[in-house]
Amino acid sequence: MPGTVGRVPTPPAPVSGAPAAPGAATAVLGHHWAGTSLGAPEGWDPTLRAVVDVVLASPVPMALTLGDDFLLLYNDGYAELIGDKHPEAVGRPAPEVFAEIWRAPGFGDAVEHTYRTGEPFLERETTLPLHRRGSGVVEHVVFTRGYSAVRDGAGRIVGVLAVAAETTQVTQQLQSLSDFSAALAGTLTLDDVARVALRYAITSFDADLVTFAVDEGGGGWRLVRRIRGELLDEADERLPPLWRRTPADWPAPVVVAARSGVPHFAADGQPLRETAVDRHDQKIRALATVPLRASVVRGGLAIGYQTPHSWSAAERALLAAAAELAGQAAERARRFETQHGTAQLLQRSMLPEHLPDLPRLRIAARYDPGVDGNAAGGDFYDAFLLPGGELGVVLGDVAGHDVQAAARMGQVRAALRALALSDPRPDAVLAGLDRLVTSLCAEAGTHELFVTVVLGVVDAERQRLTLASAGHPAPLIRRCDPAGEPLAEYVEVPTGAPLGLGSRPATTTVRFAPGDTLLLFSDGVVERRRQGLATGLGSLAEAVAGAGSGDPRALCAVASAAVPGATEDDVAVLAVEHALRPSRSASMEVPAEPTAPSRVRHWMSGQLTEWGVADSVIGAAVLCTSELTTNALLHAGTAARVEIDLSPERLLVSVADSGTRGTVTRAQTDTLSSRGRGLGLIEELSDAWGTDPTVRGSTVWFEILLPSD
Repeated sequence: MPGTVGRVPTPPAPVSGAPAAPGAATAVLGHHWAGTSLGAPEGWDPTLRAVVDVVLASPVPMALTLGDDFLLLYNDGYAELIGDKHPEAVGRPAPEVFAEIWRAPGFGDAVEHTYRTGEPFLERETTLPLHRRGSGVVEHVVFTRGYSAVRDGAGRIVGVLAVAAETTQVTQQLQSLSDFSAALAGTLTLDDVARVALRYAITSFDADLVTFAVDEGGGGWRLVRRIRGELLDEADERLPPLWRRTPADWPAPVVVAARSGVPHFAADGQPLRETAVDRHDQKIRALATVPLRASVVRGGLAIGYQTPHSWSAAERALLAAAAELAGQAAERARRFETQHGTAQLLQRSMLPEHLPDLPRLRIAARYDPGVDGNAAGGDFYDAFLLPGGELGVVLGDVAGHDVQAAARMGQVRAALRALALSDPRPDAVLAGLDRLVTSLCAEAGTHELFVTVVLGVVDAERQRLTLASAGHPAPLIRRCDPAGEPLAEYVEVPTGAPLGLGSRPATTTVRFAPGDTLLLFSDGVVERRRQGLATGLGSLAEAVAGAGSGDPRALCAVASAAVPGATEDDVAVLAVEHALRPSRSASMEVPAEPTAPSRVRHWMSGQLTEWGVADSVIGAAVLCTSELTTNALLHAGTAARVEIDLSPERLLVSVADSGTRGTVTRAQTDTLSSRGRGLGLIEELSDAWGTDPTVRGSTVWFEILLPSD
């Protein structure tokens, strides 16, 4: 019968005579087997005793269930798997020890089937809930399990041998690789690819240090890394990663692998000794470097540990697969960045790079591309001085998101300025533009050229504003009455037909007093899917009225974010403030040198002190400016320009870089950089802040309201 353990009258050397081993072996050898249905080990069948010796000596997790009671006997490897159930599980019935899973399909029934029939059982992957030692929680662990019958010397089945190999880590890594591929599919830029690759490698391989490198395209490399336990910019998943640039012949292992296309694995040593930049590199003892294996972009991925680490075949395969996925994503990202950069440069080169600098009229504009940012659009703005000393301001929209729309936008903008310089009356200018657009339509053989424009003439001396519109949304004026709360009202200007349709626009003139701010905007600011236009216009007016000040740069940022929800259209905003009193301004060119932030602090502190600014405002402003300057120099890698503008109501500071890395996105302060207080500090110390894209870079600014006298 399979339930009877074979006995022999004169057994050879008993199991208990084997040398004692620690852990499970000690518990097995010391267990009181005589009190069980198996009896004392001295009476066990010699074949069974030999199997027991093999099990106890094996490093592979093994267990025996013996007799009809399925009494448990197992080795150290198996003891690690069952955690807190050891050592009480030794000699107890398996159905009792594993009561929570014994009746689960493929577990107890498989053991019982093998015991009854002798048929082996193999399950390559199964998930079981187990208690890890000392954890106090149930973990779902993945195993590969095999059961085979154990026979005595007479060929009778006396038990079942269970061999278990935990494959949780491999399974998790394979799932993580799938998640990695899905995450890379959503990346657009190399910044995005680097963020995803660093996050995947540090978590999937439980690494101490990860480095991602790509070639610069024209010689040299740029590297970004992530360190276990260190909160970096990319932890927020929205800020750009901090790249470090190196020469083309840099001997770092990840660059060597990228150049040669050959992976390298170091199990122990000091692989980063020659190129270490800090203590984190110096502590690395094991390092794997694999090339990205892309056809166009060269790059590499490095995984490092602070302890010796043998790289298994499975780990090497996973690394190679991850590097190949990252390489494909990097190539897509580089193509996108090239197309995106060309489209945006075309778009922004057709917009004014500098707006007029006037003592009583402060001007700011903002343009954010719609769709995916990979096509030029037709929104435009302009501001220019007229022969009589007035200020001409315009914002328009040429339908389309392609190079042709951008080219037509350039034609319309150039013609508008030429007409205004000849005859500044808004209705006359738009009438002339209507004839131009009609001519362009005839030339192109189409009637689908849709152009809307609003044009204003600001006369600061007479405190009046004259407007005309050709199918464009009505402008908004934020009025700041010293005796009351600010309010925002739309100007009742006759809309007229879009250009090219025989437009005959009419003008309207309204008061534009000191303290007022004019806001021109495109329909992308207020239009959203499944939302009425009136809702968007109401949200915009409410946001502008509730702004902390009428500063045009701040209002542009407020207007761009006033209506919630994504838009596929371009967003263009232009604001003009009629200042209560003239402001004072100064600027400084900041070279890309390590001492630049300290020079900025010294210059700015002296300038604001000379202007009589309160010490509390100076301290906050200098600190914030230093952080923004450091951020610009690190991320753009080029010189920057710091501008300060002081009015009786507020201090405005902006830091512009000339890089092409894109804008910095607002983030919550609890997830910001450990590289200093960073943008979280700006959030805390300023009354408003934002980012503006420019023709060749981006500008980050902040505003501090001044205490009233």
